Amino acid sequence: MTQFHTGNSDYQAAASAFFLESGSAAFSRFSSPEYTILPGFCDVHVHFREPGFSYKETILSGTRAAARGGYTAVCTMPNLNPVPDSLAHLAEQEAIIARDAQIRVYPYAAITVGEKGETLADLEALAPRVVAFSDDGHGVQSEAMMREAMKRARALGKLIVAHCEDNALLRGGYIHEGAYAAAHEHKGICSESEWGQIARDLKLAEETGCAYHVCHISTKESVRLIREAKARGLDVSCETAPHYLLLDENDLQEDGRFKMNPPLRAREDREALIEGLLDGTIDCIATDHAPHSAAEKARGLAGSAFGIVGIETAFPLLYTYLVKPGILSLEALLAHLVTIPRARFGIPQGDDFTVWDLNADYTIDPEDFLSMGKATPFEGWHVNGKCLLTVCGGRAVYMNTEA
Repeated sequence: MTQFHTGNSDYQAAASAFFLESGSAAFSRFSSPEYTILPGFCDVHVHFREPGFSYKETILSGTRAAARGGYTAVCTMPNLNPVPDSLAHLAEQEAIIARDAQIRVYPYAAITVGEKGETLADLEALAPRVVAFSDDGHGVQSEAMMREAMKRARALGKLIVAHCEDNALLRGGYIHEGAYAAAHEHKGICSESEWGQIARDLKLAEETGCAYHVCHISTKESVRLIREAKARGLDVSCETAPHYLLLDENDLQEDGRFKMNPPLRAREDREALIEGLLDGTIDCIATDHAPHSAAEKARGLAGSAFGIVGIETAFPLLYTYLVKPGILSLEALLAHLVTIPRARFGIPQGDDFTVWDLNADYTIDPEDFLSMGKATPFEGWHVNGKCLLTVCGGRAVYMNTEA
């Protein structure tokens, strides 16, 4: 019989019931003792592009890709058209989710109208129907605006989830301001553009008592600031992404699939992120799955759109390059992919589960992705771990036909 991973009894019981009720064919296909049952993962940071940008990704294609990656819950960022900054705008996204989503989708609402940083969105009306508030893709530039957003979010019992980026420090940069940028005459993005705004927001979170979460941290200074804030007792959490844990500027190539925001930083930043993961400073690993069209990613480092895809490759990469070498235990990885993000964002685990062949080895090929986006810096990487089955709400939402 398939081996259960120790953990939540709900998903273990659900897996047993599913196999018993689904018939002999499914039972024989997925009940090998070589397979492992894991809980459904939760990604608190994805871009599924609908409404407004369905040529990049749709709720349907994004949730299918998520299910293939072992995810049964995702939180969708609000950089859409229309931006979910009012009930009417949010309703457009909710209708698509209700029609097409294959897994559980929890939308964010914007902090400010149009994510422009000028006027607060209708936070009170939106709060009951969204997972949190974020202007992801844009840092809130005004300290006064962020202070007021935090005060209102605290009163509503909602997280402020911040993309931290000081526009005044960007200076046209598009990769890390480091050795690679200097050697190849690229415009760099300094680390302070991220950690400086984190420092400001932590001060505001301490002042207002707001529950605060930092998106996709990438610098050693960000890790230090958040570690110190937690030691002071602030209600703060943060995430990083697989690419910041496994890559740095030494891995850059002159290709748009290596361009994301924040950028890949220096080796010491990557090492600090791993240390932060191990000591509990970093709470979640989120993919920041951000698909674009092939044309938008074919313009090199300078001209390509920011963003890569990652929801189908996150677990195999982390399992292969962190768990198997003994850097991180499987239990700890699952905490960062399942337990902690669900607890922080109030997303129930329930009976969702996945079946994995952790011994399967293969090479990452973006042409196999279910996502419409194909840009990944991990193309050609050798990994172990293939998702065979994902069950969400008692329904098989992904099944590997080769199993």
